[in-house]
Amino acid sequence: MKKNLYPFILWLAVAYVAIRSVLAFQKIAWGTGVWYGEYSLKWGVLYFLFFIVCAFMVVAVWLLLWRRDNINALLEKLIAIRERLGIARWLFVVPIFFAPVWFFQYTPWGVVFSDVYIRLLTWVFVAAFLSFLAASGNVVSGWKEFLIVILLTSAEFVIAVPFMNVTDYPFSLGWSEGNRMWDYSILFGRDLYDYPADGEIFVLLDVGRQFVGGLPFIFPGITIKMERFWVALTVIIPYLLLGLAAFRSVRPNVKAWLLGAAWVLIFLKQGPIHPPLILSAAVVALLWKRPLWLAIPLIAFTAYLTEESRFTWVFAPGLWIAMLEMAGASLLNGKLSRETWVRTISLGLAGFVGGQFGQQIAGLFAGTAIGAATSVDQVVTMVSTPTEPLLWYRLLPNATYGVGIIVGLLIATLPLIALLIYLIVSKKWQPNPWQKLSMLGPLSAFLVVGFIVSTKIGGGGDLHNMDMFLITLVFVTILAWRDSGSGLFSDVNVLPTWVKITFILLFALPGFHSLTEMRGFDFGEDAKWLMTLTDVTDEKFLAMYPSSEAANHSLDVIRQEVERVRSQNGDVLFLDQRQLLTFGYVSNVPLIPEYEKKILMTQALSSDHAYFENFYTDLKNHRFELIVSEPLRTPVKDSSFEFGEENNAWVTWVSNPVLCYYEPIEILKEVNVHLLVPKSEPVDCSAFLP
Repeated sequence: MKKNLYPFILWLAVAYVAIRSVLAFQKIAWGTGVWYGEYSLKWGVLYFLFFIVCAFMVVAVWLLLWRRDNINALLEKLIAIRERLGIARWLFVVPIFFAPVWFFQYTPWGVVFSDVYIRLLTWVFVAAFLSFLAASGNVVSGWKEFLIVILLTSAEFVIAVPFMNVTDYPFSLGWSEGNRMWDYSILFGRDLYDYPADGEIFVLLDVGRQFVGGLPFIFPGITIKMERFWVALTVIIPYLLLGLAAFRSVRPNVKAWLLGAAWVLIFLKQGPIHPPLILSAAVVALLWKRPLWLAIPLIAFTAYLTEESRFTWVFAPGLWIAMLEMAGASLLNGKLSRETWVRTISLGLAGFVGGQFGQQIAGLFAGTAIGAATSVDQVVTMVSTPTEPLLWYRLLPNATYGVGIIVGLLIATLPLIALLIYLIVSKKWQPNPWQKLSMLGPLSAFLVVGFIVSTKIGGGGDLHNMDMFLITLVFVTILAWRDSGSGLFSDVNVLPTWVKITFILLFALPGFHSLTEMRGFDFGEDAKWLMTLTDVTDEKFLAMYPSSEAANHSLDVIRQEVERVRSQNGDVLFLDQRQLLTFGYVSNVPLIPEYEKKILMTQALSSDHAYFENFYTDLKNHRFELIVSEPLRTPVKDSSFEFGEENNAWVTWVSNPVLCYYEPIEILKEVNVHLLVPKSEPVDCSAFLP
């Protein structure tokens, strides 16, 4: 009974996806004409053909699972054709492999065929065809080939998504995207701005992320499209570097090495995780098993740099290197050697000292006194007495993050955890109690910290605050792989069926999310027929970038207003859209670095009255003759809305006060920009100030 259960479930799943895909295609085709009902001739024929293909697939899977003898002759002919092709089969592999990304992300059809079941069906077709072409001998395909194809296509989707927004569109593509590029520019490109050379420019971004994101500003003439391309690379390359470093023990087997790096990429992108922590983990992986004279100072320095990027990461390098050294050591009669204990303790302490006291040590060398407070103190304070509200409901399904942190984390990690447990239960991997403790300790600590930080107001929108936990889980996987896991994958055909399915989930779930996200935004000229096929009633629901004409018109309006104000020596505050200054779309404007929107939001979430006193005074005195901002709205929302509490903090501390003292003079709806000027009549705004 059990033997037939898995094939039946597989067939039901295929049939369900096929039926849902047919229904989704019908919605696209219906309403395109009057040839038959509301089908046009073209779309009616396409719908009929799609129905036939889906029906054929369901029948074919049935035959493969239960009536294979009836189609053996056909399968043998297909195998013979494949074998005769030899290396020429790659002429088919490459275009088929890249076809989904091209179709969904770089053609307008990606907007039309956005249905999740159509995309999943496309992936199944591509994976089946590629695994058939990758197989050899007298088999149609093998589990190993199929799993590798799923892993590689999943990685392809994950890599493609960050490049969706590589465009020369001058305005911000998201709430903070434009201003974030301004943040990146300050470290190496502050000469782009009209601001005193000795003046301090505060940026709400750690030095590590400034460095990584700001490297292109070393070169003059960097464009917004180049920077966006670089930013896309920075959320891909560090993950691959970590994967290559972590799997370096299998480097002689180049294929396994690269596949391991690809898995690390797709697994950790489920966070996602900021590049500095990823790079720190890569250094830790490289220092693992290195001579102590080299590893001790470098792990201390790595911990210092990691803490400088974000104080909550202070423990990570030390715990990681200690875990790798202890759990990755060879056992003698089931016990750890003295050398292992020495390496574990010395490297762990070096990481702790570097993270905890690195600032003080650096200050001594520089002749600068540093306060006694440490990052450990900050972490303890954050956990024990948080200064910002903790929204515990975001651990559960909610409007801000649909499935909630707990369920989202389970979806991301449960297949991997199940495989690790299988290795231990089946005795393929047998760490001793100390080794288990060295892994469970960091995992538990980082899990707790991740949950707490995820519930802070401003967080909980994804799994990025589970960063240390996810990386630790990757390191645990590397340890299991070195001891026994590599054999698990090489002998996948003999594994229990549920383990094979778990491998599929492990490789497919990260890519599935990216597959559903892929689309293009530069197809405004196709809006008319796209509206027909997608059944939207307004072009704005297509979420396309505004046309070049609209963007250029908005830029002209902003330049004219800026020039008017500057001709009278007035001040212009770019509360938002600071990338217009960074890339020279607006010039000859003295920079006012304070009151940037992300800083205002951070202070609003902390209810920082002292910070806002100066802001409200400047507003009351009409210091700024022009404010460039996103649309400021005042509705108060509850937790049933996405980021409802954050919205309310922004409304209370920013929107209401600004709109009391200022009013819009230009509303550039297409590019989501408002230009505000002081109200002509004095206003008592005391009732609007928190």
